[in-house]
Amino acid sequence: MVNDTISDMLTRIRNANMVKHQIVQIPSTKMSLAITEILKAEGYIEDFEEYSENNKNYLLISLKYTGKSRQPVICKLERVSKPGLRVYSSSKELPKVLNNLGIAIVSTSKGVMTNLKAKELGIGGEVLCYIW
Repeated sequence: MVNDTISDMLTRIRNANMVKHQIVQIPSTKMSLAITEILKAEGYIEDFEEYSENNKNYLLISLKYTGKSRQPVICKLERVSKPGLRVYSSSKELPKVLNNLGIAIVSTSKGVMTNLKAKELGIGGEVLCYIW
């Protein structure tokens, strides 16, 4: 039983990236599915697939690498808001990750989205993680 599913997801992706695995399996939740869709839309992962096994849903994520040496596209995943310390940000104070070269994933009242999209819509929310 995992209490913080977002941290678990980010750690599994981080560990799979370090050993250059092609795919990684994570338990499927609504939040992990939303984060995975953002990662695909932003080009950080190749693709993902949802499947069931023994009445449990999982996500299979295909990781993305570049060059002959297979450098991971995701350099760093950092969890910001934790269960013990939630981090909220208004639309004017949304974080910039590496001068907008990276993204921050924000949970807003309109759904889970990147910091750039939230700033466009003029809404703030809980800053979940940074990715670059």
